[in-house]
Amino acid sequence: MASKVISSSPKMKQSYKLLEKTRLSHDSFLLRYGIPEGRPILGSDPILPTCIKIGYQPSVEGHKALTKSYSPISHPNQEGYFDLVVKSYPYEKGGGVGEYLCDMDVGSLITAQLKGERMMHGSSSVLDRGWKHVGLVAGGTGIAPLLQIARILLEAEGGSKPSVHLLFVNHTRKDILGREAIEALAKEHPDNFFVTYALTRDEDEEGECQNGSLPGGGEDDSPARFARGRGDADMARAALPTPSANNDTMVLVCGRDGFVAHWAGPIARAPTEDGSKGPKIQGPLLGVLADAEFTVDQVFKY
Repeated sequence: MASKVISSSPKMKQSYKLLEKTRLSHDSFLLRYGIPEGRPILGSDPILPTCIKIGYQPSVEGHKALTKSYSPISHPNQEGYFDLVVKSYPYEKGGGVGEYLCDMDVGSLITAQLKGERMMHGSSSVLDRGWKHVGLVAGGTGIAPLLQIARILLEAEGGSKPSVHLLFVNHTRKDILGREAIEALAKEHPDNFFVTYALTRDEDEEGECQNGSLPGGGEDDSPARFARGRGDADMARAALPTPSANNDTMVLVCGRDGFVAHWAGPIARAPTEDGSKGPKIQGPLLGVLADAEFTVDQVFKY
């Protein structure tokens, strides 16, 4: 059978139609977009993480166009569509693209462009890296690329799967984005995917504890554990793999700049000859993960 012809390069700027829209919380949605006809998947490789850049022109006279990058939570090999988790940050708070996307009706079109592959310690792949233990530390919408990476690791064909430990930090239970998808994956891979939710604010719910831990909140079918607090070395030791001297452990961190800095130290900028802002680089390992005795080659600031 002849292979399907791809009508346009995945990296070309093009239109994607909103197929489904599901509310996840008061200010976030799961948005499903169709892949243009003639292309089976979003990217060009079914096992490499994907990310798209979406453009938006605010209806404010004289204002320049805005762009924002989103990583799908669906597996890169998903045919026909991809899923985004989008939080509706409004224009007046420095955002705008999120509100623009969340206000769209099913059938509307966005203009987006697939971004280049992200290199992680010398490779863009997350498979065949010798990782037996993977930690994923997510804050808020930082869950999106890490959930996609979890899918790639857990759904790979052949060979032994790594143990994947997700530590997802949010203010309250109601803020846990994509919880249904996370727990479905945990139930599908109970021996390899372990989930801990850390909550940073008190909630008007029964069962709160004062010793740094939280019960499951009456959700007996949830495979996740709960912790309390912004995160420290003790939480890292309890929720993530143990640092390894064999280079078979990797921890990926994704979230807002302050979140990444707290857990692993800030993203740095490479020096330039003219003094301008250089490209982003990993920078030194600091923060919680350094306190938990991980090394710089065992952590990537995603």
